[in-house]
This record gives sequence, C-alpha cells and structure tokens, in this order.
Amino acid sequence: MVTDYDAILFVSFGGPEGPEDVIPFLTNVLRGRNVPPERMAEVATHYDQFGGVSPINQHNRDLITALQKLLKENGPDLPIYWGNRNWHPMLADTIGKMRDDGIKKALAFITSAYGSYSGCRQYRENIDEARAKVGDDAPVIEKLRIFFNHPGFITANAEHLSTALDQLDTHRREKAKVVFSAHSIPTSMAESCGYEKQLRETSRLICEQVHHDDWELVFQSRSGPPTQPWLVPDICDYLKELKSSGYTDVVVLPVGFICDHLEVIFDIDTQAKELSEEIGLNMIRAATAGTHPAFVNMIRDLILEKTEGATPKFIGMMGLVEEQCAPTCCLAGARPTHTAAPAK
Repeated sequence: MVTDYDAILFVSFGGPEGPEDVIPFLTNVLRGRNVPPERMAEVATHYDQFGGVSPINQHNRDLITALQKLLKENGPDLPIYWGNRNWHPMLADTIGKMRDDGIKKALAFITSAYGSYSGCRQYRENIDEARAKVGDDAPVIEKLRIFFNHPGFITANAEHLSTALDQLDTHRREKAKVVFSAHSIPTSMAESCGYEKQLRETSRLICEQVHHDDWELVFQSRSGPPTQPWLVPDICDYLKELKSSGYTDVVVLPVGFICDHLEVIFDIDTQAKELSEEIGLNMIRAATAGTHPAFVNMIRDLILEKTEGATPKFIGMMGLVEEQCAPTCCLAGARPTHTAAPAK
C-alpha cells in the first residue's frame, strides 16, 4: 500500500543537559501552575546531584540512531525529526524545520507506552499547539498508537528483567519479589484512562514471559499536594512492607518509563536504593526498554501499520488500543491549585 507519509516525528518530554538549563527547563514544565519558587529550587537540587543533566535526551538520541539504522536497512526509509515538550529541541522549532524541509505529513512516535492525560492526550495537545505556532503550512501529524501490550515492548522488558533476576542464585531468584514501578498520577486523572490497568497488564505479561508470578505494581515521583489522592503504594513505603514481610531480595523494573529519566535515577537508583540498604533489603534494578532490538523493531512495526497497512501486533487480554482516543478519554482530571515540581 502506497502512502504519503514523508517523515517520522519523535516526541519526548525533554530534559536539561547542564546546570544552566535546570531552572529554565523546570519553568517550562510548570508553566501555568502555581508552584512556589522554593519548591522549584528544591527540585533543582535533585539535578545538581547529576551535574544538572537528565539522561533522557541522550537516551532519545541513542534510540533515534538505532531506529534510523533499522529503517534505512529495512524500510520505510523516512527521515526522523526530534521535538520535545519541555526542552530543546522544542516541538515548535522542530515542526518549523519540517515545514521548511518540505515535509507534508508525518507520523509521531511518542515516548510513552500507556494511556493517560500526561502520557498521551497532553502530547497530542502539545503537537497541535506547536503546529498552530508554525502556521497553516505546518505538516499534518498523526500519532502512532500506544504500545503497552506490543510483544516487542514486553520482550525487551522481560529480557531485562530476566538478566536482573539472574544476578541471584536459583533459590533466591525463586523467592525474590519483582516490583514494577511507574509514575504516580492523581486518582482523578486515573479514573478517566486505562493507565493503571495497562500497567498491570504489561507487568503481568512480562512476568509471564520470565515465569515469575510474585510481583507487584507500585508508584513513584508523586508531585501533588498531600490533600490530593494519587495512585499508591509509593515504592519506598512498599519496600518497607516487603522487608517486614520477610523478603530479602527485590528486583525493581521501572516499567512506566521506556528509558532512564532523572526520576528513575533519583527516585529508584538513589532514594529507593539507599532505603533498601538502610533496612537490609537487597535491591536489584532491571534496565528499561532503552535500545533493546525488540523495542526498536516494535517502533518500526507501529510505523508499518500506517505506511503499509501491516496487521497490528499485540498480546494479552486487553486487545488493541487505537491511536485515536475518544473525546472523553484521558482527561486531565481535577487539577490542584498548587503542585510540586516533577523531575524528568
């Protein structure tokens, strides 16, 4: 089937790449919200521990490079453009470049596997806003579908989980708890989307592949006021419960992320790791999907669904989730008048 798509737009959250970027980046993230300057300064200290650099941008570069190589070798050989929601390269700048290069119609791959306001609808809104800034001659952009139950995403995570579990001897591996972690969101937001159900299905499918049925889904990186309910349990609270229940080993896989954000290396590799050492719980961290070949091939599969009419691939019990959501899907929910600054 011949189509008129002439580019891929790779869309991500973005992150600072030096100390001078941190406050401007956080200002972009928090635009339109009433966050006290002292709270923003507090979050900035998280970045200071890592030289003011979030790993997300370099992970995106690595993934784009791997995808470019795959598309060049196997097709469709389309140029890839990269635009972020909150830091350079910014979406509007990238879409303007696409227009200048003569791009008319592109497919957008968004680096979020699950349906939610912040992980799906907000990205679509950001793309529309960026196109409006560019003007009437901005390219048409169609979002690729979410991929929480695509076999490539499951396989990549399952192999990383298996590698982490293999750090334990057979007896300890069998008794270890697998903990899947994802970014918490307000319960009012969760009620209008499939976020939590999709995360549980992904976690179940991963553990099914590695033949390990002792697992739990937890949440991290809560950023709202104490008065607003968010998804729980928090990872650190849950690790304490595991220790009190007699567990000695836990393997943590940040399944809610496709690559390492600052939230992964701060909330899990730093805070959760330090807590585990303090309470005497052996914590092993499994890698995110990253540039695993199965995951890179998955992105190509999603592209082929649109460019060649390829049959969509998915596994498990939840079926296919189309790329175009219903008008009432993934709404923002009740927003607090004050929210803490997230790290990415």
